[in-house]
Amino acid sequence: MARKSLIAANWKMYKTPDEALTFVQAFLPLVANHTRDEIALFPSVTSLATVVHAAAGSNIQVGLQNMHYENEGAYTGETSPIMLKAVRATHTLIGHSERRQYFAETDAIVNKKLHAALAHGIVPVVCIGESLVEREAGETASVLKTQLTGGLSGIAAEQAAPIVIAYEPVWAIGTGKTATPQMAVEAHRIVRAEVARLLGSEIASAIRILYGGSVKPENASSLLNEEEIDGALVGGASLKPDSFAAIVHY
Repeated sequence: MARKSLIAANWKMYKTPDEALTFVQAFLPLVANHTRDEIALFPSVTSLATVVHAAAGSNIQVGLQNMHYENEGAYTGETSPIMLKAVRATHTLIGHSERRQYFAETDAIVNKKLHAALAHGIVPVVCIGESLVEREAGETASVLKTQLTGGLSGIAAEQAAPIVIAYEPVWAIGTGKTATPQMAVEAHRIVRAEVARLLGSEIASAIRILYGGSVKPENASSLLNEEEIDGALVGGASLKPDSFAAIVHY
C-alpha cells in the first residue's frame, strides 16, 4: 500500500491572525489542484480558528503545535483536545524538539498526549530526533528507539493507524543544516524497524515518517523523492506562501 505523503507547516511563534489569514488567502490558489500529498498548517493557538475557517472546504488540513492530555482543568495556558475539536482542528504536533528542550516535555508526557489525541480522533504528529552531541557520539539509533518506546507505550496496533512520526534531527532545526538524504533515510529505516518491533510489521509498513529539519524549496525534491521519506515538517520555509507551495510541489 502506497503511503500518501504529508507536507506540514509548523509556524511556531509567528503570525498574528491577520497575517495567518493573508497567508492562507495567498496559499490556497497555489495548491488548489494538488492531490498527490496531504497538506497541513500548524498555526499558533491565537490563529487556529482563523486558519481553520479560511481553509474550510479546501484541500488544507489544520492542526495545533501542542495539546494538553487532559480534557479540561487547572492548566493555565494549555489547550485541550476538546478545544481543538471545537474549532474543527484535525491534527496536533506532539513532542516537538522545542517543546522538549524549552518546556521539559518527556517521553512520558508525549505518551499521554498521544493517547489523548487518539482518543479524540485527532491526528498526532509525534516528533522525535537526536541532538548533535548524540549524533556525534553514535547514539542516533539509541535515542530514536528510546523516544519511540516511551512515546508509543501502551498503544495497541489497532489504534495506531492515524499516527504520523516526524523525524527531526535537532541539530538541523533552524540552523540551516540539513541531513543528507542518505542520513535521513538511514534514520527513517531505524524508526520504521522500531515501529515494527513495537506495533508489528503491518503498521510499520503503513505509518508515515516525515523529515523535519531546515527543509527548503532547494532541498525538498532530493529528500522527498526518497521512498523512506513520507513528507516533511517544515519550519521557516513554510512562513511564505510561495516558498511553502514550492515545497508542496517538489
